[in-house]
Amino acid sequence: MKKSVIQLPDSTPATSLLSSSGDRIELMQTFVRIVEAGNLSAAASQLGTTQPTISRRLQTLERSLGVRLLHRSTHTMRLTTDGERCYQHARNLLENWAAFESDLRGSGQEPAGMLRVVAPHAFGQERFIKPLADYLKRYPKVNVEWLLHDDIAIGDFISDGIDCAIQVGEISDSSLVAIKLTEVPRIVVASPAILDNKALPQQPAELAALPWLALRTYYRNEVLLRHKTTGEVQRIAIAPRMSTDNLYALRSAALQGLGVAVSSAWIMENDLAAGHLQHLATAWQADPLPVHLVYPYARFYPARLRCFIEAIRVAVETPVATT
Repeated sequence: MKKSVIQLPDSTPATSLLSSSGDRIELMQTFVRIVEAGNLSAAASQLGTTQPTISRRLQTLERSLGVRLLHRSTHTMRLTTDGERCYQHARNLLENWAAFESDLRGSGQEPAGMLRVVAPHAFGQERFIKPLADYLKRYPKVNVEWLLHDDIAIGDFISDGIDCAIQVGEISDSSLVAIKLTEVPRIVVASPAILDNKALPQQPAELAALPWLALRTYYRNEVLLRHKTTGEVQRIAIAPRMSTDNLYALRSAALQGLGVAVSSAWIMENDLAAGHLQHLATAWQADPLPVHLVYPYARFYPARLRCFIEAIRVAVETPVATT
């Protein structure tokens, strides 16, 4: 069953939709979240409530409709035939309700609710904290879950309840909208201890004999360097003494003198200025990495997401939109 994202309304529905069995819209939202999250505990976490509450809502919806929606055992959960039909109708209902609310409220709708954002550790702890803080100060009714990890791509935005992500590297998933924010220059660095008072290497061939560190998200067993003036490309085979998927760990290992690293220039600039690290083969660099803000295609985006996208775009220089 192919799933596409639903962005839920920013506030609770009108009281006219209430019934003796509870808020029908809330029950439908809960049911859709259970299906897309894969289990009750994940749905509870994403909705900011408890598993017993989610279970009670599911039971209330089943009693209200007079059908069994899910087959559940200790380790598995699957939709019944009625559950499949209910899921599709519930998704359509919620999409139409969200569009209806947005149309009535107009462009002046104040952002509210929970926004879940994934970002790489380094960018999420340093470069984008200021835009995030500005966004939260501007929109006091929004709460943000700022989730940090260094995977190149998100596994499943929908089942994980993720609204958008900041991703470094090329975007290969055509189901995502991608806004190019900037590019990250990458250079070759090492501790002075690596060189043992020898002259700084100026050519890629001189780097091959040195111990290496790998940032396995972007390079593992070889490094490609491009001459900044001529565009010539040199390939260096490496056997890393240490591999990591975290830019901070790579920086720390380089500072400890464990090996040469190709790293984002911005995170090394203070260490270079202080002489703790040295820039090697200065005429050569790895190709820059693009930085994108990505989110799934949807018929409707809530104000909290639309305003966050705009806040991030204006926080970086010359944003370029791509799809």
